[in-house]
Amino acid sequence: MKNWNFSPPPPSDLRDHDVPLRGNHLQGKQIALLITGGIAAIKTPFIARSLRREGANVVAFVSDQATRYVTLDALEWSTTNPVITKLTSAAEHLSDHQPFDAYLLAPATYNTINKMRHGIADGVVTSTLASALGRLEQQRTKIMIVPTMHGSLHNSILTQSLKILDSMGVRIMPPRQDYGKNNIPDERDITVEVCRLISDSLLKNIPVLVTGGPTPVPIDNIRQITNHFTGRLGAMIAEELYLKGADINLIHGQSSYHPPVYLPYKIAKNYDEYLDLVIKYLSQKKYVFGIFSAAVADYKPEKVLSGKIPSGGILKNIKVVPTAKVIEQVKNKFPDLYMVTFKYQEQVSYEQLIDIANQRIKQGYQAVVANRGEEIDSENKHIAYLVTKNYPPRPMIGKKEIAREIVNHLQEIMTVESNNIVQDF
Repeated sequence: MKNWNFSPPPPSDLRDHDVPLRGNHLQGKQIALLITGGIAAIKTPFIARSLRREGANVVAFVSDQATRYVTLDALEWSTTNPVITKLTSAAEHLSDHQPFDAYLLAPATYNTINKMRHGIADGVVTSTLASALGRLEQQRTKIMIVPTMHGSLHNSILTQSLKILDSMGVRIMPPRQDYGKNNIPDERDITVEVCRLISDSLLKNIPVLVTGGPTPVPIDNIRQITNHFTGRLGAMIAEELYLKGADINLIHGQSSYHPPVYLPYKIAKNYDEYLDLVIKYLSQKKYVFGIFSAAVADYKPEKVLSGKIPSGGILKNIKVVPTAKVIEQVKNKFPDLYMVTFKYQEQVSYEQLIDIANQRIKQGYQAVVANRGEEIDSENKHIAYLVTKNYPPRPMIGKKEIAREIVNHLQEIMTVESNNIVQDF
C-alpha cells in the first residue's frame, strides 16, 4: 500500500449517479432488471451500472425475498429510476407505456425459473415475466435469465424447465460454476450477452475472423524473437464485433496481454502456429470478413537450435530468412474473403504512408489500416487511416476509435452488399 497525502480526489464532470460510458451498444435501450431472492442479488447494483455504462436505461423489478439481500436505495441509486416492488394501477409489469427491449432475470432462482416455465404469475417479478413471455412470442422483446443456485437444487425438474424456456426463445446464460454452485457471472459478462442478444446490427451472426498480437519465432528451445505489440487492438476489434452479435473467432499471438475471457479466442504461441490456425479456421467454415491486425514476424531463423544456447557468449551464425506472407496465402486460398489488413511504417511521410497502403489496395486487398510511428496526437494516441479503393483515407485516433471505425466500415459494406454477401448464410 502506498502512502496517501490526504489530498481530495480530482474534480470530475460526472454527477453522483452518473457512470462513465464504456460503449454505446445499449444506447436508447430500455432494460428491465428482474431480481429474485438469492444471495447473488447483492451483485445487482453493479449489474445495473454495468448495463448503464453501455447506454441502457434500467428499471429494477424486485421480489419481496430479494430485499433480504439488496436494498431499494442501492437499486434506485444504481438505476436512477424508481424501483418496482409490487403490482400497482400503473401496470408497470405490462410496460405498455414504455416497452422494454429486454428483460434480464438476474439472479434467476430455482423457484422463479420453475414458476416461469409453468406460467405462474403470483408476484411482481413473475407477473412481469408472464407479460414478457407474451411479448417474446410476438417478437417484441428479448428475455435472458441467469440461473444461480446451489448444486443440490440443479435437479431434473430444473433441467426440464430450462429446456422448455430455451425452446420458447429465452436466452439462458451459463452460470459461473464453482464450489458446487451455479454462481452469477461477472457483471461485464452479463452486459456483453445482453448487448449481443438485442443487437440489430447487420453484422449479427456474420462470421468474422480477427487476428492480433505478435507471432514470435524461436531461436532455441528457450529464446525467441518477437516485437513489442501486445494484441490489445485486435482484442478490442474482436470485442466490438462480439458486442454487435457477430460470430467471431480471435487468433491472438502470445504476449503479456490476454483478451477478455468472454471472447472466443485461441492463443498462437509462435508464427508457425499462427499460420496454421489462420488457414485451419478459414478452411473450416466460410467467413465473410477477415481482420488481420496481428504483427506477423517478417523473419525467422533458418534453423532453430536445439536445447538452450549457453548464456554469456556471443550468438553467432544465426541466419534469418523471410517468413511466408500470411495475408498473401489467405488472399490466394480464400479469394471471396473481404480482408482488412494492417500496415505499420516508420520514418515515412503521411503521403508515403497512404501511397504504400494504396499499393496494397491495387494488389487486390479491400481495406488497409495504415499508421506510422511518428504520428501521435496530443493525448499520446496513435493516429491511423482506413484506406479503401473508392473513398479518401479515413483518420482514426486511438485504439478504441480504430476498432469502432473498422466495425462501422464492415457494417457499411453489409448495407451496400448485404444481398450478395450473406446469400449463403
